[in-house]
Amino acid sequence: MYPSALTGTYTIDPAHSRFGFVARHAMVTKVRGSIPVHEATASLDAENPAASSVRVVLQVAGVQTGNAMRDDHLRTGDFLDAAAHPYITFTSTGVKHTGGDSFEVTGELTIRGVTRQVTVPLDCTGTAVDAQGLTRVGFEGGTVINRKDFGMTYNAVLETGGVMISDRITLEFDLSAVKNA
Repeated sequence: MYPSALTGTYTIDPAHSRFGFVARHAMVTKVRGSIPVHEATASLDAENPAASSVRVVLQVAGVQTGNAMRDDHLRTGDFLDAAAHPYITFTSTGVKHTGGDSFEVTGELTIRGVTRQVTVPLDCTGTAVDAQGLTRVGFEGGTVINRKDFGMTYNAVLETGGVMISDRITLEFDLSAVKNA
């Protein structure tokens, strides 16, 4: 298992982490975006991963895809509804070590006021003491959700018979967590 020195409370470093998403557009390409961290913490137990926990709060108004018009549309009631639901939250309900550097984090994901249970496979990408003497641990992983499960049903039918936006959305996580002193 991991060194017991990793056990502790961590804050996700928003400057070195990414909470992203990928959706198919016009069924021919992928659009990638990210939503900034509002607050995020993790409690790691290296000896007993099941005792670990994670809580992440993302700020919907900051959604970015590289296109201002699309970002504005994503903030409307057609999609994320930032005015009524300014945050996306994830609160873990279980952590399971699945072997080697791999884990599964199960929890409640809330988008647009709708909560669903999701399981996120994560791999520990390493640990280090950074230039400021802070202990860091990294994780990466992702999962797929159906946007309709969270009330995002907006779409447009294409002339070719497909739809403008895929129902399946891939969530991507690249996380750097700093151990609290």
